[in-house]
Amino acid sequence: MSNKLVAYFSASGVTAKVAETLAEAIGADIFEIEPKVPYTEADLNWMDKNARSTIEMNDPASRPEIAVKRDNMKDYDTIFVGFPIWWYVAPTIINTFLESYDLTGKTIIPFATSGGSDIGKTNERLAPSCKGAKLMDGKVFKGNVGHQELAAWVEELRL
Repeated sequence: MSNKLVAYFSASGVTAKVAETLAEAIGADIFEIEPKVPYTEADLNWMDKNARSTIEMNDPASRPEIAVKRDNMKDYDTIFVGFPIWWYVAPTIINTFLESYDLTGKTIIPFATSGGSDIGKTNERLAPSCKGAKLMDGKVFKGNVGHQELAAWVEELRL
């Protein structure tokens, strides 16, 4: 078993592809963060003020439930957390995931997918959910990022 975990939430499959490529490139275990109530296409319609994702993102205290927890989180020192950028931050289900564990002494590294947005205020919003952990700066990738680019990024982190 690796002491690295790539945990990810993917609304449309793009982040899942990047997470799988990252895990493969660095020899990490992988875990999908799944919402207890799956998102529908209507839930993800960011143009609709009444869409579930819009309501959640307008409430920083929102914590959508996750379907299952990773049962051996204590075995990991480094956790890469992937997600699509929503409103220039991580979806609040990422806060739910992070707050579900004792992260003391762990290193948390966000990575995101986006067609054009940057990482925005992601770390500022995730920091309170990472008590006791070292939260590193995150990076945004396009959905077609390759093994070499991801491996080079991890190498630059000097873990």
